[in-house]
Amino acid sequence: MATKKKKLRGTVEKVIQPISVRESEKAQIGIEEAEDLYREIRIENELSDETGEKVQLRPGAHVDIVVEADSSATMKKPD
Repeated sequence: MATKKKKLRGTVEKVIQPISVRESEKAQIGIEEAEDLYREIRIENELSDETGEKVQLRPGAHVDIVVEADSSATMKKPD
C-alpha cells in the first residue's frame, strides 16, 4: 500500500536523564517548522544505526522527523 510522508527538520535541544532506573533517557527535539505550542517533542533516546547497533542522539544534533501515513488515512486537500 502507498504511503504519504512529510519530512521536518529538528535539533536535539537537550538530553534528559531519567528520574528512576525504570525510566529511559529522553531526547528533547525542537521542530523548526512547527507552531510555537507544538515545537518540542520528547522521544526515547535510543536509535539503531545501519548495522543494528544501538546509538543515542547528542545535544545539538540536526535530525529529520518523518510523518508517514497510509494512503487510506489521507484525503486530497481542498482548493
